[in-house]
Formats: sequence, C-alpha cells, structure tokens
Amino acid sequence: MPTHFVEELKQDVRQQMVDLLNENLSNAIALTLAVKQAHWNVKGRGFIGVHELLDDVADRLREGADLMAERAVILGGFAKGTTEVVSEKATMEAYPVDISDIEAHIKALKERFMFVGGEVRKAIETAGDAGDENTADILTEVSRALDKDAWFIGANA
Repeated sequence: MPTHFVEELKQDVRQQMVDLLNENLSNAIALTLAVKQAHWNVKGRGFIGVHELLDDVADRLREGADLMAERAVILGGFAKGTTEVVSEKATMEAYPVDISDIEAHIKALKERFMFVGGEVRKAIETAGDAGDENTADILTEVSRALDKDAWFIGANA
C-alpha cells in the first residue's frame, strides 16, 4: 500500500509531470531573468516605482520556480534549472537586451507574462487530466502569481 500520494501515481505519469514541471521551470527562470534585465535597464517617467516593482516580481517568480522544482524532485525526478538547460528548453521569446524605455519594457514583459501564463495554464490541464491534482494545484498557484504580476506591470502602461 502506498505511503504517499506520489506513490499512487504510475511511474509514467510521474515522469510526464517531471517533464512538464521542468518545461515550465525553464520558462519561469527565463522570465525571471527578463524581469531583472528590465529592472536594471528601465528608464523614464515612473522609473522608481517600476524598478522596485520588478524586484518584487522577480522574487515571486523565484518562489514559483522553487515550487515547481521541488515538486519535480518529490515526484522522483530532477529539477533542471541551469542556465544551459534554460537556454535550450525555454520556449519564451528571448528578451531584448538593448532597450531602456519604460513603455518598451512594459510591453515586452507583458507579452512574455502572457505567454508563460498560457503555458502554465496548459500544464494545469495536462496535470489534471493525468490525475496529478497536487501538481495541478502548484501550477495553479504559479498561474495566479503570473496573472497578478502581469496586471501589476501592465497597469504602469
């Protein structure tokens, strides 16, 4: 008799969830780095508010990434969050490194938040369909934070 919920999941489902979590982990790390890129380089009216907001957003993104990484390990896999893996596996469009205008950063970040949020929502459905409600719940928590931060960033436009 299984002693934990994860043992009730078949090995192939656990591996599918580990892969799904790592895909979203790569996007979360890429988005975190994009937010820091904007934080360091943003200029314009409202600078200080956006600059400080982006630090808070990066912290929340790291928390979400941590949840996904830990869940992958709980399921018996490995969290794959190195720069090499993220560079290869992230599906989010690369963030421009040569902009400083506050409006350009807001637009670029909002687009990427919308994309990453959409990928997480697809993953929620996949996890639910696979019968892994705990992974779906973690992804839902990540999705809520992404939506909220996309709204915070977009409200500056």
